[in-house]
Amino acid sequence: MSLEFLLTTLIIVASPGTGVIYTLAAGLSRGSRASVLAAFACTLGIVPHLVAAMLGLAALLHTSALAYNAVKYAGVAYLLWMAWQTLREDGALKVEAADDRRSSWRVILDGIAINVLNPKLSIFFVAFLPQFIPAGEAAPLQRMLELSGVFMAMTFVVFAVYGLFAAAMREKVISRPAVMAWMRRIFAGAFVALGARLALQEK
Repeated sequence: MSLEFLLTTLIIVASPGTGVIYTLAAGLSRGSRASVLAAFACTLGIVPHLVAAMLGLAALLHTSALAYNAVKYAGVAYLLWMAWQTLREDGALKVEAADDRRSSWRVILDGIAINVLNPKLSIFFVAFLPQFIPAGEAAPLQRMLELSGVFMAMTFVVFAVYGLFAAAMREKVISRPAVMAWMRRIFAGAFVALGARLALQEK
C-alpha cells in the first residue's frame, strides 16, 4: 500500500466535513461514548457507497445528473433537518447527563444517514480509489476492498479522535449554558453551510 494513498486518504478524512462536524457535535453534546458511536456510524455510512461502486450503481450516479441530484438534494434536506434539530436541542445531539439507549441508536442512525446521503462518497469510490489499483492487477476487486478497508479504518480512527477531543471539553462547555447555546448555533450553522456547499457542488 503506497504512502501516497495513505497520505491522500488522511487528508480527505481529516478535512472538516459532515462526518467530522457530526462527530464533534456528538462528543460535545453527549460525551465520549456518543462520539465513538458517531464515528462508527459515519464509517458504516461508507459501506453502501462501496457496495454501490462494486455493483456499478456509483457509475450511474456519476453519469446521470438526475440520479446524482436526487441523492444530493436528499442529503441537503437531511443536513438542514439536522441543523433544525440542533437548534431545538432535540434528536441525536440533545444534551443528556445520563445515557439513553434509544438516543444512542439515534446517534448511530443519524450518523449513517449523513454519509449515505452524500453522493460524493460514491464518486470517490469510482474516481479516486481506482487510481491506486495498478492496470495489471490480478485481483482488482480484492485490491479495491483492501483500499476501502483502509479508508474506513482511517475514517473511524480520525473521527473518533475528533469526537473524544470534543468530549474532553464537554464539562467546560456544558457547565456554561450561554457557551453551550452558542456552540449549538455554530454547529447548526455548520450543518446549513455544509448543506449549501453540497447543493452547489457539481459532479
